[in-house]
Amino acid sequence: MTPDGLPPLREVIVEHGLAARKSLGQNFILDLNLTAKIARLAGNLAASDVLEIGPGPGGLTRGLLMEGARKVVAIERDHRCLPALDQIAAAHPGRLTVIEGDALAVDPLPHLTPPIRIVANLPYNVGTELLIRWLTPPEWPPFWDSLTLMFQREVAERIIARPHTRAFGRLALLAQWRTEPRIVMTVPPEAFTPPPKVTSAVVRLDRLPEPRFPADAARLERVVALAFNQRRKMLRSSLASLGPDAPDLLRAAGMEPTDRAERIPLEAWCRLSLLLAARDRQQPPAEAT
Repeated sequence: MTPDGLPPLREVIVEHGLAARKSLGQNFILDLNLTAKIARLAGNLAASDVLEIGPGPGGLTRGLLMEGARKVVAIERDHRCLPALDQIAAAHPGRLTVIEGDALAVDPLPHLTPPIRIVANLPYNVGTELLIRWLTPPEWPPFWDSLTLMFQREVAERIIARPHTRAFGRLALLAQWRTEPRIVMTVPPEAFTPPPKVTSAVVRLDRLPEPRFPADAARLERVVALAFNQRRKMLRSSLASLGPDAPDLLRAAGMEPTDRAERIPLEAWCRLSLLLAARDRQQPPAEAT
């Protein structure tokens, strides 16, 4: 008997023909003790709605409900999983809403009531893109209070990386500007069905009330993308498209044009974004043609 009285996940997978599909980035966790532990890492869920992406047969979904989540809204692209998720919903009346669709296209907010936490074993093929979307909303603070997300360990280490390391880059800057990220758990390949070729890790990101340093969000995202897309180049080359005054702006922000992107701390990137915004405001508009 499982802790929640529902069939074991291995039986659910066989009953509904839910062999994981590589094309959907699926790797399922079948140990309900492990999924409950992941749910607990998200904090006290009793007073929160939880958004889950890619629940598959519902292992983490069941963990979230067993750990007392007020409500879970799960977005699932694979229609094969819907009957299994409907069975979970029937066992927890009013606490699970399942939305069939692509998480990159579905707006879950009409189904959620704040405070909201996002907890997910993210499909590998969309995990990074979803994280960047959640970190770069038009306004801050965002709709969520915290993110507790499973990634490949390599991605998790990029999120928490510090300057002067090879892992430091765009993900670290965007995550650390507005959140407090930390790795809270590692998960070996054998915990999944099918086992991936890499170790995974759970990262928890707690939003900050305000960004860590003042910055112009759009310009910060732009310069970080430019610099780290050519991270082996010196800044004077990777950021040359900023204009002929780029070296002066870099020095004013506390950077050297001969530096490389991974050596520059978050605060300096934020200063550069504000300098760019100030410069652009002073430039006269282009003449109409």
